[in-house]
Amino acid sequence: MLVRLLYASRSAVPINPVLTDAILREARYNNPKLGITGLLCFAGDVFVQVIEGGRDAVSELFAAIVRDPRHSHVRLLGFEEVRERRFMSWMMGEVDLANANATLLMRYSERASLNPFETSGHTTMSMMEELVAMGAVVSRSA
Repeated sequence: MLVRLLYASRSAVPINPVLTDAILREARYNNPKLGITGLLCFAGDVFVQVIEGGRDAVSELFAAIVRDPRHSHVRLLGFEEVRERRFMSWMMGEVDLANANATLLMRYSERASLNPFETSGHTTMSMMEELVAMGAVVSRSA
């Protein structure tokens, strides 16, 4: 049974390349063994992540993220059973919205900033899908 989980969190420490590289390196090492794919988006102190895979693997990974001291204010934005993956091209793709076009953010929120805490899960998922369509996803090797 495939599922898709969408969550948002605030970083407990300032987001910087060392932090994001560590998170992405861990994901890209562990996710293939777990059958997990997805996308991590970040800007300011906010993370948004889509995780796809088997129900047990995704649920256990989300529980680990909730306990991870690098994250605070973890909020589940969506969880659904799916027939197919949308983000299957990445063991964990990344999008740094600090360099994104402000009009993309304005399309999905009140201000040109990433704030999934003030939008619906459907709206946030639409933004993630548009980032993929725009080719904004980076997939560096671990």
